[in-house]
Amino acid sequence: MADEGSASNVTPMELDSVIGFAGSVGDGLHLLPDGTHMAFPLGSTVVIRSLTDHTQQRFLQGHSDKITCMALSASGRYLASGQQTHPGFQADVIVWDLTTMQIAQRLKLHKVCVQSLSFSPSEKWLASLGGSDDNKLVIWDLETGKALCGSPAHNEPAQKVQFLRHSDSRLLTCGKLHVREWEFDLDSSKLRAHDCNLGKLQRTVISMFVDEYDENVYCGTSSGDVLLVALKTRLFKHVGPKQRLSLGVTAINRAPNGDLMIGAGDGSVAIMRSDNLRVVSQKSLSAGGVTSIAAHTSGKLCFVGTKDSCMFVVKYDGLAAELRSTCHSHPINDVAFPYGYSELFATASTGDVRVWNSRSCAELLRIQIPGLVCNCVVFARDGKSIVTGWEDGKIRAFGPQSGKLLYVINDAHIGAVTALATCGDLELLVSGGADGCVRVWRVTRQSRVMLASMKEHKAVVNCVSVRANDTECVSASSDGSCIVWDLRRFARNNSLFASTFFKAALYHPDESQLITCGTDRQISNWDAYDGSAIRIVEGSGTAEVNTLSISREGDWFVSGGGDRLIKVWNYDEGVVRSVGVGHSGTVLKAAIAPDERTVVSVGEEGAILLWRVPAQI
Repeated sequence: MADEGSASNVTPMELDSVIGFAGSVGDGLHLLPDGTHMAFPLGSTVVIRSLTDHTQQRFLQGHSDKITCMALSASGRYLASGQQTHPGFQADVIVWDLTTMQIAQRLKLHKVCVQSLSFSPSEKWLASLGGSDDNKLVIWDLETGKALCGSPAHNEPAQKVQFLRHSDSRLLTCGKLHVREWEFDLDSSKLRAHDCNLGKLQRTVISMFVDEYDENVYCGTSSGDVLLVALKTRLFKHVGPKQRLSLGVTAINRAPNGDLMIGAGDGSVAIMRSDNLRVVSQKSLSAGGVTSIAAHTSGKLCFVGTKDSCMFVVKYDGLAAELRSTCHSHPINDVAFPYGYSELFATASTGDVRVWNSRSCAELLRIQIPGLVCNCVVFARDGKSIVTGWEDGKIRAFGPQSGKLLYVINDAHIGAVTALATCGDLELLVSGGADGCVRVWRVTRQSRVMLASMKEHKAVVNCVSVRANDTECVSASSDGSCIVWDLRRFARNNSLFASTFFKAALYHPDESQLITCGTDRQISNWDAYDGSAIRIVEGSGTAEVNTLSISREGDWFVSGGGDRLIKVWNYDEGVVRSVGVGHSGTVLKAAIAPDERTVVSVGEEGAILLWRVPAQI
């Protein structure tokens, strides 16, 4: 059995650019002190990217699951990131040395999830706060990587931890109904807690900002107001504004003139006076709740990250906002290029379909249907429509430039539409669904008519591919079969069986063979005439193979799956020639650009990765 181990000259694929940002991570966006780079999470990866050139990126990979929190040290040398994991297991905290881009320490103690992190001013200690299953505060020695002391953070869930700016021995935690100051005694290795008196106010504090002189702490609440607490007396001083911000105050930072820059859960940013907590100006970004505010070294602007994976540059003067980057905030289910055109591609995710420029990575078009999952997307062969399949059982087609709805096929399938394929005959469309049916449609300007419904699969149809002459199509299903259908008689011509959930099935360009992949981690070649297995290679040693895409001549193809790798294979030899490492979640789909210079892959973490095809395969 051939596999990647039999190829001695496996080369790494060169990553051209990445589109993605895990905006749901609170305070996840950080600007490095050099003023030219930013750090942010993407799935289980930390991305270090240039502010001006999005193709200049480096990846810090070491987590086994999604990153839940990040912190940057005062000098910018260290970056700490915490993750979530499965119930009952310990979640890692990784401290990265940004001068070497290597792991400085890996810290394990918290269960299930790490909620928040904070460096001490001298960078000797790191404070970590566990999630709701753990709720413990731990102080770590960064030199040895050992836990110095720990304590339950509170009876109620804690949300944030923050060292004071000028003290290595004082830090704050906050959460439901409490703000608590801690004193760290190194000699006795103990943490002593002192609750701040909030009077009769009952609030859940979800964000904190300590002023420059360690005199006051500003606490953003889920109720939409800000509490001002004096640290010397630990007494509540003031609350504001009177008109609360919608969906809570989720991020706080300092504006250059001494005011506060506030981010709210409704996606608005506001300038607030630091003394009387009055809102001076406010602007809605309309891109999901604000989760991060990172001040730029120029003092004129800040970067704002939102829950919907958008990054904005906001000027303090007038709160003028410019969208810097955007991406899907949910798993991306499909990616497709127009027939014979490589300059753009479309992606399908929860709530929207987006069209991207493959050179600049800019978003060209966004088609939104809130609350529905788009499972598949294809371009019509003439490029005049984008055809999409949705979880409500409808097929919707849109104009590729305007995004205007062209037509809808209601009840195309019982349950979700899971696979689509267009044909050389521009009026023909083949679809597969969660009901196991493969259906053929004739689509004209006046009508959408079902020509046939072929029901032999007993489970969801994951992929449909059509021959070049439109006489046959093959459907891959989770019932362990691929069926070759005659599109003239609308009957089965042949079938392939294996102990797997078939995820993809393609015709080789010369149409003499079929190539399939699935959950058995194997990539199989089949005779297209009699359905006999010709060759089986191990597509992955650890996880399922979800997607295949083959070149125009059929001499090489691309695979991707649960091992988070993109692999380029030589078709005739059945060996891996190149491997791309970059995804931090399962690869759900990959597509080769028609000019065969680029491979686009999309994943469970909501990232779009563009790879350069190696010169020699």
